[in-house]
Amino acid sequence: MTSILICTYNRGNLIESTLKALIRQQTKMPYEIIVVNGGGKNNCQKTLEKWKTKFSNLKIFITKNKNLSASRNIGLKKCTGNLVLQTDDDARPFPDWIERIVEAHKIYPDVGVIGGDVIDAGGTSYLSQIADMATFPHHYNTCEVRSVPGVNSSYKKEVIDQVGKYDETLFRGEDVDYNWRAIKNGWKVVYIPEIKVYHVHRPTWNGLLKQHYMYGRAHFLVRSKWPEMYSPYPKKINSIYTFLKWLASWVWFPWLDAFLKSCKMVSQPNGFEFFTLGFINISNRIGTSVQKNFH
Repeated sequence: MTSILICTYNRGNLIESTLKALIRQQTKMPYEIIVVNGGGKNNCQKTLEKWKTKFSNLKIFITKNKNLSASRNIGLKKCTGNLVLQTDDDARPFPDWIERIVEAHKIYPDVGVIGGDVIDAGGTSYLSQIADMATFPHHYNTCEVRSVPGVNSSYKKEVIDQVGKYDETLFRGEDVDYNWRAIKNGWKVVYIPEIKVYHVHRPTWNGLLKQHYMYGRAHFLVRSKWPEMYSPYPKKINSIYTFLKWLASWVWFPWLDAFLKSCKMVSQPNGFEFFTLGFINISNRIGTSVQKNFH
């Protein structure tokens, strides 16, 4: 049985397409859909009640929004399936999403966490392509990874029983933290490119830069919690090696990453995308430095 968990807040205009994509899956229907609704000015409660008349196992839990971790903890307790699939109110899972995830967990019984590709739903604009390349990882083959995005992730119930709650002190990066804890409990995390969801990325440049700035702040918190987790950013400068690593984190890593990603953007051959991706990476790095000063 599959439980699908969605946490929503202030996005009443988006979740309808998410529910439509889930309830109209080609072959594998969800056993239940758990929605934790944090309300907000753009509340989706009316939309949820409308879809409950079409799918009786849509279970709605109303809460006062704190953060995504807190909402997910409410939802996890309500999930009764042996597989818990997570997505967001701004995602549109592919028609075979559930089927592919269920099959993957059968093929890989020792893998606790399985996720896949996240593709921009916004079209072919320059902003859309940059957001798509900058925000989520894209791998061409099935591979073991450190984490998969929460918008396209699935967990064996045994993993959730072992790992427990999401860390509610993390305002972002809670999925990275949760997946790392799964790894520490002996489970593998695997990315399968054929498991796909569309995602409504940030519609403005300001929104995209702010998103990556906040990712940087979350990155520092998660890496501070788990010092043994790999990070290109040194926690402190106490040797020549850490100084060189700090320098590379500002000068080398952001632009190398931008170059590698820009090479994949064949529809933007003028090279400007290299600088755009580089500045997005720098905004992430600034967020890390700011959070370090707050910490």
